[in-house]
Amino acid sequence: MTDLFQPLALASGAVMKNRLMLAPLTNTQSHADGTLSDEEFRWLTMRAEGGFGLTMTCAAHVQRRGQGFPGQLGIWSDDHLPGLKRLADKIKAEGSLAVVQLHHAGVRSPKELIGEAPVGPSDHADTGSRELSLEEVHQLRDDFIAGAVRAEKAGFDGVELHGAHGYIICAFLSPGLNKREDAYGGTAENRAHLLNEIIDGVRAATKPGFTLGVRLSPERFDLDMEEIRDLAGAILVGGKVDFLDMSLWDVFSEASDERFKGKRLIDVFAELPRKGCVLGVAGKVRSARDARACLEAGVDYALIGRAAILHHDWPKKAEANPDFEPIATPVPASYLAKEGISPVFVSYLDQYFKMVAKDAA
Repeated sequence: MTDLFQPLALASGAVMKNRLMLAPLTNTQSHADGTLSDEEFRWLTMRAEGGFGLTMTCAAHVQRRGQGFPGQLGIWSDDHLPGLKRLADKIKAEGSLAVVQLHHAGVRSPKELIGEAPVGPSDHADTGSRELSLEEVHQLRDDFIAGAVRAEKAGFDGVELHGAHGYIICAFLSPGLNKREDAYGGTAENRAHLLNEIIDGVRAATKPGFTLGVRLSPERFDLDMEEIRDLAGAILVGGKVDFLDMSLWDVFSEASDERFKGKRLIDVFAELPRKGCVLGVAGKVRSARDARACLEAGVDYALIGRAAILHHDWPKKAEANPDFEPIATPVPASYLAKEGISPVFVSYLDQYFKMVAKDAA
């Protein structure tokens, strides 16, 4: 299947109207207390209007101390519910599935932002993080589950568990970052115990038909790629997760792990058997041709990230023109403003991604 505009049915019963998912993108636009801002509402709902089959929020932290960046959307308090409900209602009204990405930054939480040392599976000198007690691990698990329940209460179609990029679930999966000697450390199976408990807990606490996804990344952060490949394989046939989102940095690049030399990252995962769980990939998918190439490689859908910042209606443009290429960067701030990007998000894009050009006088 290489048609980007063929619907994709999920095991939950939800249907993506096409094979295009908005990647969860840090945008720093919400309020300091985690409540939704008008700016973040506009940014996300414009992408739903633009035709994405599934519109995912940025990482929404499930604990106050799990915050990873300023202006992050929160889902750790019922105070967040009114904004979340407003967002879910509008996304769904545009015919897009509405999904919250559940997140805890863990060892990557800035101390100056959260007001205490960051936490992780083990003490870690480089990040200054401290080890969570067993009781705190259980609370972390329960707070992810509570975040899913809150998302369901707000009217979202589902949630994605952020298990990538060194954040807390990923840190538990990492043999380099997780040195625990209890049931949550040691073997690969034990290091995946937290993720599996959250999956089971979300399934038990939410109604049938609630969509559950997982995001994983296979490289960096002391991850073992073979372990992640095996975990992805178990998720794809396990019958508990509706979609797996592999964040690959660059989907068409070659794996850096010697055991997978000569193989593209996308192919490592596309060749895995699937049973009731669809597979997507993210990482430098820019053009309509790139997205089709992902499907040709054997995955079920593509996630669009930076190109969706540049074009809120990327799906509509790609449907109208199979050769659609996004505008080259850097672009003026005035261009980004028309795409629903607020000044604070523009500043973030300028600082970290050099995507912003100076406006002409």
